[in-house]
Amino acid sequence: MFNDIGPLELVTIIVLAVLVFGPDKLPKVIQDVTRTIRKIREFSESAKQDIRSELGPEFKDFEFEDLNPKTFIRKQLDNDDLGLKEIRNGFDLKKEMAEVTDAVNGREAEASSSAASSSSASSSPGGRIDMTKKPEEPGQDERPPFDADAT
Repeated sequence: MFNDIGPLELVTIIVLAVLVFGPDKLPKVIQDVTRTIRKIREFSESAKQDIRSELGPEFKDFEFEDLNPKTFIRKQLDNDDLGLKEIRNGFDLKKEMAEVTDAVNGREAEASSSAASSSSASSSPGGRIDMTKKPEEPGQDERPPFDADAT
């Protein structure tokens, strides 16, 4: 419940509680707070039991945590009926990336060797193709393109 509260924050809360309620009223306040938390938990558990009993016996294994979308999707993906584990295990991302890298490196080696053999094959240095987008500049007599959405 309080996993993200550090020791310094906890000491600060205790000091503030002593200053606000006083050392003589603090035990009574702590008892009231714990009693209230206990009642809230009992109420939520009874509400869960009522909902389960109303849903019927086919929903006896229903968990309210399954209503969280992440939990629901994770539970459905781990289901063996769909055969997704075999698909997931059959797909090796590192192997696929290595194959793509080899193919790209192989094509670059072929392109650079063919560019070296023919002197007018490539205009960029090293036989590499320039993949950057360069905006087309309009000529002196041409007007720039009109963008109706920009106005």
